[in-house]
Amino acid sequence: MVIMTASTTFQPVLERIAEEIERTPGRGRPADYIPALAARDPRRFGMAVAEPDGTVYGVGDWREPFSAQSLTKVFTLALDLAREGDALWEHVGREPSGNPFNSLVQLEYENGIPRNPFINAGALVVTDRLHTRTGDASGELLAFLRAESGNPDLSFDEEVAASEAAHGDRNAALGHFMASYGNIDNPVPVLLDEYFRQCSITASCADLALATTFLARHGVRADGTRLLTRSQAKQINAIMLTCGTYDAAGDFAYRVGLPGKSGVGGGIIAVVPGRCALCVWSPGLDERGNSVAGMAALDRFTTLTGLSVF
Repeated sequence: MVIMTASTTFQPVLERIAEEIERTPGRGRPADYIPALAARDPRRFGMAVAEPDGTVYGVGDWREPFSAQSLTKVFTLALDLAREGDALWEHVGREPSGNPFNSLVQLEYENGIPRNPFINAGALVVTDRLHTRTGDASGELLAFLRAESGNPDLSFDEEVAASEAAHGDRNAALGHFMASYGNIDNPVPVLLDEYFRQCSITASCADLALATTFLARHGVRADGTRLLTRSQAKQINAIMLTCGTYDAAGDFAYRVGLPGKSGVGGGIIAVVPGRCALCVWSPGLDERGNSVAGMAALDRFTTLTGLSVF
């Protein structure tokens, strides 16, 4: 174990992790149900750690842009929670689902209220509510990510957005089903366009680690302004810990011990409150939609550094 102090650099830890990951034989499979993602090499690997002052350490493909996918749900949630506060929780829950991220099963007997903001149904509700308040949910999200990462070149990947739209029948079903219960404000086609564009944003590990540091700073943005109260930042971190890795959240808490959010593009973001934010990327996924190498890397990070919420 490396005992982390205020003056310790994360770079040697990252380099050790990268060496170990390189020797790992199985890497999973890319998300083949989204054709634009299916061709990514599962052996690609990048990892970055960003400290609250903006210092970033990285290894491997940490500057390589990739499809953020569900990682963006964390930022959309923060932007909406900052605007409407606890009223949001009347429309989406805060409990693990125990079902796949695109499941329709629970919505009917829970009257169109999704279990949490990170399954697809819940993310659709949050995007819908942000769009109602801003008139441009995906644009608001992109502007936030550009500002927090310091990268004005972040953008949507129109090919990925079109690919998701062409294979988005399940998300359309979720949207229409919740609309039938009055839990969607905007026309479902408008909502889906915003949601697919949101998920298509491409960013690197460095970009996303920096963008996530507002949660390590307890809700304070890179420019020093406060986006969330400390209590709201705690709420998001808690939901990331319990719901952020689809139906593998218990295993993630057991192995990694940090608030985290995964995406089927192969990325995972994680937070050590008060200390740093991380992003790891490797496109090969396990059967539950989480990056195989990413999970292993974060497991090794908390083991080597002793940094965990437990």
